[in-house]
Amino acid sequence: MELLREMMRLQHERGCLTEESLCEISKVRRVPLYRLEELVSFYPSFRRTPPPKFAVHVCRDVSCAMRGCNALSERLRVAASSRSDVEIHEVSCLGRCELAPAVEINEVPLGEANSLSDVEAFLSGARPLPENEPTSAPRAWKCDPYVRRHGEPTTVPAPPEGGEGTDTAYSTVRRLAADTNSLAETCIERLSAAGLRGMGGAGFPTGRKWQLVRGETEPTKYVICNADESEPGTFKDRVILEELPHLVIEGMVLAGLTIGAERGIVYIRHEYGRERKALEAALKEARQRGILGADASGSGQPFDIEIFVSPGGYILGEETALLEALEDKRGEPRNKPPYPGTYGLWGKPTLINNVETYALATSIVNRGADWWREQGRGEVAGLKFVSVSGDVASPGVYEIPLGMPVSELIELAGGLPDGQHLQAFLPGGASSNFLPASAVDTSLDFDSMKAAGSMLGTGAVIVISDRHNLFDLATNIVTFFRNESCGKCVPCRMGSQQAVSILESVQSGSATTESLDILPELGETLEQTSICGLGQVALNPILSLMRNVPGSVPR
Repeated sequence: MELLREMMRLQHERGCLTEESLCEISKVRRVPLYRLEELVSFYPSFRRTPPPKFAVHVCRDVSCAMRGCNALSERLRVAASSRSDVEIHEVSCLGRCELAPAVEINEVPLGEANSLSDVEAFLSGARPLPENEPTSAPRAWKCDPYVRRHGEPTTVPAPPEGGEGTDTAYSTVRRLAADTNSLAETCIERLSAAGLRGMGGAGFPTGRKWQLVRGETEPTKYVICNADESEPGTFKDRVILEELPHLVIEGMVLAGLTIGAERGIVYIRHEYGRERKALEAALKEARQRGILGADASGSGQPFDIEIFVSPGGYILGEETALLEALEDKRGEPRNKPPYPGTYGLWGKPTLINNVETYALATSIVNRGADWWREQGRGEVAGLKFVSVSGDVASPGVYEIPLGMPVSELIELAGGLPDGQHLQAFLPGGASSNFLPASAVDTSLDFDSMKAAGSMLGTGAVIVISDRHNLFDLATNIVTFFRNESCGKCVPCRMGSQQAVSILESVQSGSATTESLDILPELGETLEQTSICGLGQVALNPILSLMRNVPGSVPR
């Protein structure tokens, strides 16, 4: 962790990692140069040459492709062709899909000021870059149990089941921390009774995970928050980090005291600069209030949280690849088992949940399982943060009851633009299966989406109208997975490349549509033999399109 941090620090100071910089690190850290070279060559945020005055990044992935990113990139290249101080790069998802096409200049998101004229104004100096600061007016979210939030009063009714305090942030852990055994029992019992599942995509029962790691006898344990959401269409954790960092921190403290850990780490993607500032401010406040430190929340036990900024790459969202990065290695997934709960960071038991899971765990421990069950629809319990992008009038993050139909969510997001009709949608991010418009009344919950032939995944709904070519969008997503493959295992590395080659050949007309017939067999091979989830789902977009929306595939 310290080696990668040192490399990122030097690059930040000097603009790039020169041979001199690497030799300096090698000497000070007593690390052979080849170890540094293998890191520089793996992580996309490292540079070997000085940066230009303006580095413009344009997202090329599915939500942005639907909003004209390719045409914008081409116009920007033409406009900047005579300038040596500007570089235009098409990059993987920037996590701002609601602002598609997402554009950054020198890692500062441009927000809605992303047109050609806007970018030209920034590059010419006619306009200053937008402030990259956290919002000063966070919204009131239903899951936040506190009357006071960031010093601002809100009106929240007292929780049922004898909730553990409604006055100020962190009162839940403060009231439970005096007896850590009782705290652990309360957390595990309430999370299990509520049925909270991991909200990062896998859906593993949260209470069970906490209980398993607590049961490990090894005295050194870790708590990690995976804030490296990098899948196209997924940006809910970004909003939670900016507006509800206190819930994430408190969830991690509850987890740390439950399992017996003294150290927590938030692993955050490097594109989330504004969100990192919000988290840093919240961590500072938590330390000042005694929530973190040698006597965490009055428990008599130490627990503190640090931030680690990812050097980049979608694969780092895979939990074992994330662990490899924290150990200063190339972020390549490990074989499982063993699982992180028994053999995680530095070989020690490690609890890993994502941002949303920790935030919701705080709400459930405070308000109880009955409250959680009341938040859902029908037989489904709970709340869900959902990212909505694509062809809706108001893309963004919505807090919804689990069990809400996709059709109602689309209406909540403003509906489709006038004159456009729903063609298909992705309910759980780029790795989920396409579903046709006829499935729009499917409930947003784990079981209903599975029964419909897809998955809830990260809760990232991408709405696609009839003005788009679905085959082109599926090719775009498969290309994303090809680009983001770490290359460790042959099936993923070679299979994803072969799939993209076939799809592009059919697109261009240089191959017949019969070439697509091999894709189901290729997809089955990747699913059965790839080490991690990336290779296992890499062909899902095109295969689900062939299966669920067959008329959209060339024949």
